[in-house]
Amino acid sequence: MDIQLLGCVEARVRTGERVPLPHGTKLLLAALAWTPGTFVADEVLAERVWSERLPQHPREALYIQATRLRKALGGADRTGEAFELSRRRGGYVLAIDERSVDTMRFRALVRQARLSARDGSTERALDLFTQALELWRGEPLSDVRTPWAETARVALRREHREALVGSAELGLRSGRVEECLRRLSRLADMHPFDEKVTGLLMLALHQAGRQADALDCFHLLRLRMADLLGCEPGPELRALRGRILARDPDLLPAAAGTATPH
Repeated sequence: MDIQLLGCVEARVRTGERVPLPHGTKLLLAALAWTPGTFVADEVLAERVWSERLPQHPREALYIQATRLRKALGGADRTGEAFELSRRRGGYVLAIDERSVDTMRFRALVRQARLSARDGSTERALDLFTQALELWRGEPLSDVRTPWAETARVALRREHREALVGSAELGLRSGRVEECLRRLSRLADMHPFDEKVTGLLMLALHQAGRQADALDCFHLLRLRMADLLGCEPGPELRALRGRILARDPDLLPAAAGTATPH
């Protein structure tokens, strides 16, 4: 069984076939799969599933949705994989291998990537980052519109940004400039005031021989910050701009035998 939260909420069998789930049952699956193997109290589940539109009898409504979820997942799973939705006093537990939930796989792969990077295994780290980022199919929990889901989305977007930044930093150090440029351009669109992202994009553009475009990135951010925030980019980004203007050879890709900036 594969439970997907990084996009629309879905459950799929190992063959890739999607398990049909009514909307309310899908909401319960998301609320439980967010913390697989962990007890979730009825009150917490009800808040995650319905928020301010609580049914008159939320505990009974949860029981109905849980019954539907067991039937749907049990009927679809013909592989003998272990999962169980169990009722405990005051709540529920979705007992399933964490690797069956894409958010958990994403986090595990990112952890492994960072460990590999610290050990100096750059290629392995980049491969692990790529595997993690490929799990994303769009806006996480995109069909769940509750305050809890929005809080979860904020946390996941932050983790996604950090994984993209980590991957880009490693990629630039190993000379994968064009690959990093594509990711950093999308990331800069998503985070227009993020100086870390802008700095990496400037560095990638400079390494690709596009010095004017790198400087334009800085000027655009400075104008945006002045107009909307009333401040200037920080000293680290200003220093990077100066090094690009001076064509600092230490900004060249690692493949050229030099190092990236600290």
